[in-house]
Amino acid sequence: MPLALLLLWLPSPPGHAEMLTWLLRDLPPLSIFEGEQKGQGVVDLLMPRLIAELPEYQHELVRVNRARGLQMLREPSFTCDPSLLWSKERAQWVTYSITSVRVLSNGLAVRRADRASLAQFIQDGKVDLPALLASGKSPLGVVAERSYGQQLDKLLQQVPESSIRAHYGNDALGSLLQMQRLGRLQWLLGYWPEIRYQATQQGIDPQDLLFYPIQGTDKYQELHIGCSNTPQGQQAITRIDQALLKLREDFLVERYAAWLEPGLRDEYRADARAFFQSHEGR
Repeated sequence: MPLALLLLWLPSPPGHAEMLTWLLRDLPPLSIFEGEQKGQGVVDLLMPRLIAELPEYQHELVRVNRARGLQMLREPSFTCDPSLLWSKERAQWVTYSITSVRVLSNGLAVRRADRASLAQFIQDGKVDLPALLASGKSPLGVVAERSYGQQLDKLLQQVPESSIRAHYGNDALGSLLQMQRLGRLQWLLGYWPEIRYQATQQGIDPQDLLFYPIQGTDKYQELHIGCSNTPQGQQAITRIDQALLKLREDFLVERYAAWLEPGLRDEYRADARAFFQSHEGR
């Protein structure tokens, strides 16, 4: 079975139109491929509106896994990914849009039953991740080849391989949650809305999990749309930026806020809109 599954072909506008290939990954709450909330992720709901803003192109949506998506972006093609973190390495072969969505940063998830094992590493509600990893108590579960943002990526590159349990596969986070449930690892790294969603899919009550931000990391991370760094990709990003200025402050803020716990939504809305109003061209 091919890694890329064609989802949708849109009819070509009058005259010649270039084909823009969009890469979608199963990444709740951004993109959701299966289950009751299939197609209701933030990016799922963004795509029809974004495509409508780019009528000069013909659009093709494909499903890919993480490795295949990055490989396609590196090729001399006309390919875009609607949910990428910026990284210095990727910026060599990806051209990035302005910020599309601000998301709560990655943090540490632990079973409520294991919170005592984490207590000595918690200060002001945040976990000292370097000290935790240096303790050697348990490996840290991560999704292989995922970027967790510049700050965490740099930290993870500096710790021994024995301190990390990287899981591959399309359901890597779900597998890590099952390993945690079985006591094979105590803590894992990820986005809290994604962890809560995947826990539910695995039959795990999210109330049985606790989440801690990481000391020394920013509260939010910025997601971007990234296209292959070709003349077509660079031109498309100019148009995508124009569309995002119309969509991000209201539509995208609300779509992401809906996935947060109710007590976090108003603060997120205020923070996100303040950021966009002060960074109009970023």
